[in-house]
Amino acid sequence: MVTGEAYWLPFTFLALMGLAFLIYAILDGYDLGVGILLPRDSEAQRDTMIASIGPFWDANETWLVLGVGIILIAFPMAHNVILYQLYIPVTFMLAGLILRGVAFDFRAKAPVDHKGRWDLAFWSGSLLATLSQGYMLGLYVMGFEESVAAYAFAILSAVCVTAGYSLIGAAWLVMKTEGELQARAAVWARRCAWLMGLGLVAVSVVNPLISERVFDKWLGGGTALFLLLIPALCFVLFLVNDRYLANFPYENDFGCWIPFASTIGLFVLAYSALAYSFFPYVVPEQLTFWEAASAPESLWFILIGVIIVLPAIILYTLFAYRVFWGKARELNYY
Repeated sequence: MVTGEAYWLPFTFLALMGLAFLIYAILDGYDLGVGILLPRDSEAQRDTMIASIGPFWDANETWLVLGVGIILIAFPMAHNVILYQLYIPVTFMLAGLILRGVAFDFRAKAPVDHKGRWDLAFWSGSLLATLSQGYMLGLYVMGFEESVAAYAFAILSAVCVTAGYSLIGAAWLVMKTEGELQARAAVWARRCAWLMGLGLVAVSVVNPLISERVFDKWLGGGTALFLLLIPALCFVLFLVNDRYLANFPYENDFGCWIPFASTIGLFVLAYSALAYSFFPYVVPEQLTFWEAASAPESLWFILIGVIIVLPAIILYTLFAYRVFWGKARELNYY
C-alpha cells in the first residue's frame, strides 16, 4: 500500500483534476446546452440566448484546460493511454469548440443575411462537442474495450450527456431570460430532464453489470444502504425540478433559479457516483492514480503553480458572474 507523500500528493491532484472537470461540466455544460437549444424559428430568441452566455462561455472552457493540464503533467502515463484511445473523438470535440468560437464572433459581424448560417454553425459546433464528450465518457467507463457493447454504451453515454447539457442549458435560460423565451425554456428543461433521467437509470444499471468490481463497491458491502442516498437524492431533485416546471410560470419570477440549482445538484451527485465507482483508478481497470503519477518532486513543483493559478481562476470566475448577474441583455461590441 502506498503511503506518505507518494499517496497524498497524487491524491491531491486527482481531487483537483476531478473538481476541474466537474466545474467544466456544469459551466461549459450550460453554454453548450444553450447552443444545442437554439431555435430555428426566432432570430430574436437566438440573440437573447447567445447574449445570456456571452460574458461567460469562453472563460468556462478554462476549467477544461486546467483539468487536461493536470492529467498531462501530474498523471502522464494516464494521459498517454487516454489520448491514444480517444484521439479521434477528441479531434471532433476540438473541431466543435473551434466552430463555436468562430461562429460566436462572426454572427455578430457578418451581413444580416449570413447571420442564420453562423447560428447554424454555432448549433452544429455545440452539438458536435457535446456528443464527442459523451462518447468519450462512455468509452472511458468501458475501459476502452473494443466491442460492439462498448461502442453501444458510448453512444448511449453521448445521448445522456447531450440531454444533461441541454437540461442545464434550458435551466440557465429559465433563470436568465424572461417572457416567451423563458416559458419555452421551461418546456425544454422538463423534457430534457426526463430524457436525462432515463439515461442515468440506464447507465446506473449497465455500469455494475459490466464491472464486477463496481458491482461489489455498490451492492456487495455494508455501505450499500448508505450509497442508496445518492439515487434517492437524485430522485428528489428530479421531482422538485419537474413539479416546479410543470406549474411554470410563477408570479414575480418566483424561484427561477430552482431548475438550475437542482440540475447542478444532479450533476454533482452523478459525478460523485462515477468517481466512487472507479476510485482509485484514473484509467479504469488499468492504472491507479498513484501508479500513473509523476515523481513526488515533480508534483511538489506543480503544486506551487496550482496554488497560484487556481485561486486566480476561481476569483475571476466569481467576479465575472457577479458583474453580469441578472437577466440577459443585448450584447454590444463597442
